Amino acid sequence: MIISAFGAMAQNRVIGKDNDLVWDLPADLQRFKRMTSGHPVIMGRRTYESMGKPLPNRDNLVVTRQKGYSVRGCFVFPTVEAALEWCRKGEAEGRQGFEEVFVIGGGEIWKASWSLLDRLYLTIIHRDFEGDAFFPEFDWKEWRESFREDHSDPMPYTYYTLERISRG
Repeated sequence: MIISAFGAMAQNRVIGKDNDLVWDLPADLQRFKRMTSGHPVIMGRRTYESMGKPLPNRDNLVVTRQKGYSVRGCFVFPTVEAALEWCRKGEAEGRQGFEEVFVIGGGEIWKASWSLLDRLYLTIIHRDFEGDAFFPEFDWKEWRESFREDHSDPMPYTYYTLERISRG
């Protein structure tokens, strides 16, 4: 099973403010939908609550320390590791889409899963934004760029696919 993270950040690592995105990039949202559709997505409770409903055509796995938390249409786990174990069981059972699982944030969930990641789908918006949530700092030397695509509309941004080459 490939453990991937999917995220977007400004060049100053901002990913959001007040539990919401600080930019509007429809093409990136469409890419996210296309690539994660049919696969499990792991997210924190606040990320889930900012969306307000489960993402369609995906197993939605919500990680929270809140005891007794439940939400219709989602699976709830106390840790990222417990969510990944559930995914490994699905892969072992041959369930469709479990060959790759996506960690989709927010910041605390990315930090908790960082050492476990095999692949990173990252959009970098080439601007600074004000925010209160940040993408984890990481060493680019631990990753190999396998895909890069530059865009300029409605603002400059780049899609990256990075494959882990070492564990740090």
